[in-house]
Amino acid sequence: MRRFFYATSNTITNNKNNSTNHPQLSSLPIGSSIYLTESIVHHWCRVLRANVGDEGILFDGFGGEYQVQLQTISKKQATATLVAHLSDDRTAEIVSKIGLVMSRGERMDYAIQKSTELGVTAIQLLTSQHGEVNLKPAQVEKKLSHWQQVAIAACEQCGLNRPPLIFAPISINDWLETAAEHGQQLTVSPIVAELSQEPYYQALQRPIDLRLQLSVPAPNQPAMPAALLSTLRQPAPYIELLIGPEGGLSVDECQQAEAVGFQPWQIGSRVLRTETAPVVALATLHAHYQSQQSR
Repeated sequence: MRRFFYATSNTITNNKNNSTNHPQLSSLPIGSSIYLTESIVHHWCRVLRANVGDEGILFDGFGGEYQVQLQTISKKQATATLVAHLSDDRTAEIVSKIGLVMSRGERMDYAIQKSTELGVTAIQLLTSQHGEVNLKPAQVEKKLSHWQQVAIAACEQCGLNRPPLIFAPISINDWLETAAEHGQQLTVSPIVAELSQEPYYQALQRPIDLRLQLSVPAPNQPAMPAALLSTLRQPAPYIELLIGPEGGLSVDECQQAEAVGFQPWQIGSRVLRTETAPVVALATLHAHYQSQQSR
């Protein structure tokens, strides 16, 4: 069945200036009728040409997913009935946050999409000395919305029911300066603003168990930080990754990262592209985690 993200909000105003409520799905009993969001109506009913009686899956990020059946379809809106609730979120067993220096175009989309598929909990967008992208203030909201939608679309495809939070860009220097602070307010897209207060995401406020900086291969540098495997023996460890731009982090940025506890981690003997690094890092972490937990 097709899967769709049901963005909750207090009130949505449609083209006739009527208000349509999109509550948390968990607040409704099975059998309830709901108005579908405009994005779902467009994609499911117009693009995919769904019919009354068709079934699909909705998830709102607050836990689990709901099997629904289309009840009515009109020119501008549609309703569906909640048929059943499934509790599986398919979240990763590692809490992970990536500090990712922004890259251009499809490379950035790819990094976010694949990180989502591999279960990342959050991505902090960064600018750096050698980074390619520095957004103007007027561009931030649009780009943040786009990248959050990329993550949500990846969730719809892969079965993840709790989308990663994408945090608005800040400079790598500012991020590293506040690395010891876990209560700072970070900006997210309005589509997940309410969701970001969910207890599940409060794990991002707890102390970090291990910080790793993806680095280029260098002589006399251990391939794997000594603390990595021991950290992965813990239940639900919280790991933070720092991934630089194509040109790499500057010497000052590397030193600043090391000063706040980031340990260099080189994966293999080849230099990975910035969009490949998060995929390889997350996959490697999960493989090592399963190995350590099975001992």
